[in-house]
Amino acid sequence: MRAIVVNKWLKSPSDMEIKGIAVPTAKDSELLVRVDSVGANFFDILMVQGKYQYKPPFPFTPGAEFSGTVVRQSRTDTRFAAGDRIFGFNATGAYAEYIAVPAAQCFRIPEKLTFEQAAGMYLTYPTSYAALVLRAQVKRGDWVLVHAAAGGVGIAAVQIAKALGAHVIAAVGSEGKFDICTDQGADRCINYREPDWTQTVMDITEGKGVNVVVDPVGLVERSLKCIAWSGRIVVVGFAAGTIEKVAANRILLKNVAVTGVHWGSYLHNDPETIPLVWNALFKMADEGKIAPVVYEPVFYGLDKAKDALKAIANRETYGKVIVKPLETPSKL
Repeated sequence: MRAIVVNKWLKSPSDMEIKGIAVPTAKDSELLVRVDSVGANFFDILMVQGKYQYKPPFPFTPGAEFSGTVVRQSRTDTRFAAGDRIFGFNATGAYAEYIAVPAAQCFRIPEKLTFEQAAGMYLTYPTSYAALVLRAQVKRGDWVLVHAAAGGVGIAAVQIAKALGAHVIAAVGSEGKFDICTDQGADRCINYREPDWTQTVMDITEGKGVNVVVDPVGLVERSLKCIAWSGRIVVVGFAAGTIEKVAANRILLKNVAVTGVHWGSYLHNDPETIPLVWNALFKMADEGKIAPVVYEPVFYGLDKAKDALKAIANRETYGKVIVKPLETPSKL
């Protein structure tokens, strides 16, 4: 099969090479999957450069999120059969025509979702659900401010908040992304690069402020200026590149709760919650209330993976960027 193979740390994804390697052998607990779509992530860029927190041994194939068709089922996990449409996650191996992955890290694709949509669901949707429901405890009628609302986590948060009955203000870095957010249900859109965006939020909420802030960017300090009394801020990430220092007196004076969400840590600290989150998300998907947004164009062929990651690095994208390793269906 063909796969992207990294034998040394690269200067950039443009240095990635495609090689012919053996189809992986699945262990008893694993599925062998023909990869249809790969969800490209910013951390893919960091990983091939040796800058990510996890540094796999050489040689390795990057790529974590994927969707595809089961070719060989697990010998110990009978939930999946050959031919099933599934999506999943593995630390490495997705930028390839086939992947061997633990069955426990896979789910069936909801009937209403495509392979492309499912490849962008594994990380962003449970993260946003955990932020809104487990951490912020969003209630019907709440005003929710979502930063980076056109990104993967952001779009998921907009859709989930609307499904929960909240009013949503989508904050993005350019007015060119307003339509993307309103198409996903956002009630109002703002540009957080404008100097007076916090006043705009106050005006929208008739001077009361928002009840919840979902922040994957690093805008907690400024968001405190437009949050309601007893509001909740959820720190999801630091896309702006710096970790904020926040004036704690503002947290105290407005009776604000500032919390964080790290979905990956639930596996070790609260595994019982994981199936509850996924069941809720699958119910929303079946009801047509959520559906991952796929960035256009889709990148066909492993040789286009470098272009996909370049677009992410240049902040040109929205939703989920998808790479299709197999331009045409193939057989083992």
